[in-house]
Amino acid sequence: MIEINNRVLTLINECEKTCKNEFEEISRIEFENQLKVLNAFNKNRIQAFHFIGSSGYGHNDIGKEKISDVFKDIFHTESAFVSPLISCGTEAISHTLLGILRPNDTMLCISGTPYDTLKNIIFGVEGKDVGSLKDYGIKYEEIDLVNNDFDIPSIEKAIKKYSPKMVYIQRSRGYSLRNALSIAQIERAIKAVKKLTNAYIVVDNCYGEFTETLEPTDVGADLVVGSLLKNMGGGIAPTGGYLAGKEELIEQIIYKMMSPALGADNGSYEPGYKAFFEGVFVSPHVVAEAKKVVVLASACLNKLGYETIPKLGDNLSDIVSCIKFNDKNKLIDFTRAIQYASAIDSDSVLEAGEMDGYDDLIIMASGSFNQGSSIELSCDGPMREPYAGFLQGSLSYAHGKIGLMNAISAIIDK
Repeated sequence: MIEINNRVLTLINECEKTCKNEFEEISRIEFENQLKVLNAFNKNRIQAFHFIGSSGYGHNDIGKEKISDVFKDIFHTESAFVSPLISCGTEAISHTLLGILRPNDTMLCISGTPYDTLKNIIFGVEGKDVGSLKDYGIKYEEIDLVNNDFDIPSIEKAIKKYSPKMVYIQRSRGYSLRNALSIAQIERAIKAVKKLTNAYIVVDNCYGEFTETLEPTDVGADLVVGSLLKNMGGGIAPTGGYLAGKEELIEQIIYKMMSPALGADNGSYEPGYKAFFEGVFVSPHVVAEAKKVVVLASACLNKLGYETIPKLGDNLSDIVSCIKFNDKNKLIDFTRAIQYASAIDSDSVLEAGEMDGYDDLIIMASGSFNQGSSIELSCDGPMREPYAGFLQGSLSYAHGKIGLMNAISAIIDK
C-alpha cells in the first residue's frame, strides 16, 4: 500500500500553487491541439468500419490508409505512414535513415550526439556487419549544441564542407543533460540550413508531439518520425510508429521497410485500428497531463535542492524531467519508488542491468499497461555520474502526482 507522507503532501500542495500559471498555459496548448486532432478526424470522415483490420497481404486496408491520413493532417504534410509493424521509435528512425541515405551520402546531425540506441545504427558494431550506415558506406558528421541551442555558424561551415544529403535533429534530450529543443529553436535552425542547401531536414520527434501548438513540419522540417508508445499513442496504442512529411521521402522509407516491389499497399494488421485512432485522439490530453507532472516535479525537487532540467518556468518541448541526484543510491531509490507506484508490476524490485543499445547499465521503472510505453508514468537512467533520473509520462496528473510523492518520500532526508 502507498502511504502518504504528510511532509511530502505539504510540499506538493505548496508547489502546486506555484505551478498555476504553467498549468493554465498547458491547458491552452491542449485545447488548440485537441481542436487540430478533431478537425483531422472530421476532415477524413472517420467511421467505425475504419477500425477493422486486414489479413495476409493487407491490400485495400482502409483502416491503415485512414489512420495515416489523420496523421498527415495533424502534421500538415503531403503524406504520412502509420504502422503497427514498427515496434518503437528507434526502429522508425532506422528505417528512415536507411531508406533515404545511400552509399557515400552524408548525414549531418546538428543537435549533438544522438540517443544511445542510435549508435549501432550509425556506427555499427565492432567486428560485425550489421547493416549500419557505416557498413553501407554512409558518412556521418555531427555538430554539438552550444548553451542548449544550435551552433548556427558551425552548422553553416559543416554544410559547406560536407554537402550533406540529410540534416538530422533530435528534438528531445535522450540521456543528455539538456532541455528539449523548442519549435522556435528548430525553426531558426531550419531557416539557416535552407539558405545553404536542399538537404532533407529530418526530426526525431519522439516525446515532443503536442507539447507545443506547432510541430517541426509546421516550420519547415521535411520529415518527422516518432513512436506510438510515446505521445502519439496516448497510452492506448499497443505498438507502432509513424512518419509524416514529404511524399517522396515516405515512399523511399516504405520501399526499404516493405519492398520496392510492394510499397505501402502491402502489410496487414488483423487486430484492427481502433486503439490507434483512439490513442491519437486522446493524446493531446494525455500529453498535457504528463507535462503537468513534469512541472510539479521541477517545482518540488528544486525546492528540495535538486537540479532539474527543465526548471520551473522553462519552455516545455517534451514530456521529460531530468533530475540530477549526484548519488547512485538516490537514483535507485527514486526509480524503485516510481515502480512501486505503478499499476502493473508494482512488486518488482528494480536492479540496474544491461539493455540492448546502451553502453551503461540502466535502471528503469516502467509498470505500464503497454510494455515500454513511456507516455505512461516511468523513470529511468544510466548508472553514470551525475546519476540523473529521467521521469516521464503519466496517463493522468493524479497518478503522476501520487508517483512523485512516493518517490520523494523515498529520498527525502537521505
